[in-house]
Amino acid sequence: MHTGIMENNQNFQQRFQPGFNGAQDGALYFEVTYLDTDCGRIRSESFDDAAAADRFASRCVAGEDGWAVIDAIPAKERRAAA
Repeated sequence: MHTGIMENNQNFQQRFQPGFNGAQDGALYFEVTYLDTDCGRIRSESFDDAAAADRFASRCVAGEDGWAVIDAIPAKERRAAA
């Protein structure tokens, strides 16, 4: 089991506060890339808040071969259609 991954995720919410890397008004989303051990494929899921992403990642690394990576991504501003 990869216990280092769990230790790295324990303080995830404290590390990614609003304003991370210049994101305006805390406009972040969190993408979890993980190994789906049921089918052996790498998948990803997006979350609006760090807590939900952290909970999901923790479930993904529960097995012996499971792993997950959480990326905090600044949301891009989109232009409204004219």
